[in-house]
Amino acid sequence: MSEKATIILHSGDMDKAYSALIIGNGALAMGMDVSIFFTFWGLERLKKNKLESGALSKMNLFGLGKWLIKRKMKKSGVASLNKLLDNYLELGGKILACDMTMDIMGIDKEDLRDDVITEYCAVGTYVQEARESEVTLFI
Repeated sequence: MSEKATIILHSGDMDKAYSALIIGNGALAMGMDVSIFFTFWGLERLKKNKLESGALSKMNLFGLGKWLIKRKMKKSGVASLNKLLDNYLELGGKILACDMTMDIMGIDKEDLRDDVITEYCAVGTYVQEARESEVTLFI
């Protein structure tokens, strides 16, 4: 049995989505099983065409901060969120979508990208994943 990491992505901020996917890809590349549980504003990033739309958590400056960071990232060769998500899935990462958040925030399955979601689930699934994990992170 390989080691396991479970990440909660609670925030919809662009930089935090990057953190979750970069850490997830790193853990997968090291041979770990990885699940990312998307909940509350993190789940917003799984809406169709919304992965890249989150603001920065700090220094957003009405969108100017995000533009500057994306420009620096491109210059440094940092992959886009869409590419990181594709890599994550290709490496075998799991995407868990919180169905309670869907109810609370009025999100339907049709609103979400069904091509990336491994499972629609409740907190019990996350807790079981975390219980079996050597690493758990809240972002």
